Amino acid sequence: MRSDLKTSPLPLKIAAAAGLLFLHLPIVLIFVYAFTTEEKSYQWPPPGLTLQWFSVAWNRPDVWSALGLSVQVAVIATAIAMVLGTLCAAAVSQTKFFGREAISLLVILPIALPGIITGIALRSAFSLFDIPFSVWTIVLGHATFCVVVVYNNAVARFRRTSGSLIEASMDLGADGFQTFRHVILPNIGTALLAGGMLAFALSFDEVIVTTFTGGQQSTLPIWMLEELIRPRQRPVTNVVAMVVVLVTFLPILAAYYLTRDGDQIAGSGK
Repeated sequence: MRSDLKTSPLPLKIAAAAGLLFLHLPIVLIFVYAFTTEEKSYQWPPPGLTLQWFSVAWNRPDVWSALGLSVQVAVIATAIAMVLGTLCAAAVSQTKFFGREAISLLVILPIALPGIITGIALRSAFSLFDIPFSVWTIVLGHATFCVVVVYNNAVARFRRTSGSLIEASMDLGADGFQTFRHVILPNIGTALLAGGMLAFALSFDEVIVTTFTGGQQSTLPIWMLEELIRPRQRPVTNVVAMVVVLVTFLPILAAYYLTRDGDQIAGSGK
């Protein structure tokens, strides 16, 4: 493979480099503007560089409040998704019943729908049942797509796990819990962890669904949108955005390394 990359034609290399710049140059600009001395507009090149905006962001209670709400929602939504996504994946991949494919489609449908559709549907449901906006309404909104992320990772790993391992465990006298703990969980553990990390990252930076389910509450992405319309201290928004990039990048990177060898499953070739 390395020899193929070395002999790639120059136009292909240029196209790949252009694609990478197109994807990541805006993120680099966010990092640069977090250090600019200009507080009202985005000048290029920056008139100067400073670290003062990190101190300003650190001492703003509204930033910490929004960050705390985002973390709280992401943790709860991810926990719900881990349970429901795993159970759905086990039911769909390990058993056969009428309508199994239809149920699988319904499980993944929320992530295929535009976020604004999901948001409007949830807001209508909350209004219909007189459910006040709270942390839990945001959690329910985020869980709709977090379940899909965990489900996709878990069902793929379940389908690559040999059923003979489970049968052998049962034949040796293990009950359902012991089989899950010692056979199933070691095989699907990395997939569940990766799905949970991706779900956390998606929930942490969700905007559209939160707009319809949060009421007057502000998660960190909502806070950033509100701050962009203010004329002063815009670099503070870029400082917070840089933190969001790092917070969401790390679990995605970890999920990649955890699942890149997912085809090497115990008993998959038997």
